[in-house]
Amino acid sequence: MAMQKTGKIAKYFRSVVAELKKVAWPTRRETTVYTIVVIVTVVVVSALIGVFDILLNLLFTRWLY
Repeated sequence: MAMQKTGKIAKYFRSVVAELKKVAWPTRRETTVYTIVVIVTVVVVSALIGVFDILLNLLFTRWLY
């Protein structure tokens, strides 16, 4: 039973290594560009949410009081 389980685990890891060899890994430049795009996008979306939050806060505090 233990040998059967060990064989399955070894087969699994061999399959993982084989699949990772098929992956088209990005270059260092592509990774840098993608990272910058993600950071800029997060900053812009955060700023938009912040602006909407402030505007809605002003709208509702004046409307309710």
